[in-house]
Amino acid sequence: MLLTAPIILENAYVRLEPLSPDHEADLAAAAVGLEHTWYTSVPRAEGIAADVAQRLAWRDEGHMNPWAVRRLDTGRVVGETTFCNIDQANRHVEIGHTWIGIEAQRTFVNTASKLLLLTHAFEECHAIAVEFRTHWHNRQSRAAIARLGAKQDGVLRNHRLGPGGTLRDTVVFSILPTEWPAVRLDLTERLARG
Repeated sequence: MLLTAPIILENAYVRLEPLSPDHEADLAAAAVGLEHTWYTSVPRAEGIAADVAQRLAWRDEGHMNPWAVRRLDTGRVVGETTFCNIDQANRHVEIGHTWIGIEAQRTFVNTASKLLLLTHAFEECHAIAVEFRTHWHNRQSRAAIARLGAKQDGVLRNHRLGPGGTLRDTVVFSILPTEWPAVRLDLTERLARG
């Protein structure tokens, strides 16, 4: 299966639905109250329509496969996630551009979503590596990625220009197919423990 193929991914906790403009109202509600720092790119509620349009444009160019994240216990859409920087020829993908609303933070939502995405990447799309990237200063994101079982590959220094001309150092993590069985078991057990 192609990494770019639009598909619904679902487990007992969340459903990842191919992103569409129909999700905009729920996403705008989920974005209310999110912390916005100079080193994150979480959209504000009033910017959701533009964010969805950009993700769909990148999808149409073949660089991204975006999903809306729906909690099954409440039925509400609580965030977005993507396969991005898709390199289908090399079966390499990044999971990124992820944000989750306040009500779903520090719940099962991120773990359940990552389990779906990683399962799809490794078991259906036969990825040879799944990558995660974050800003050096985003310690919360770095810790969450490490808890998934991803290994830090390195730091891309002065990787991108940020707001106000700041320079972004990007921390790169990855999971390889040989590591996937242990990562899958850990994520599955974490979900079972609640």
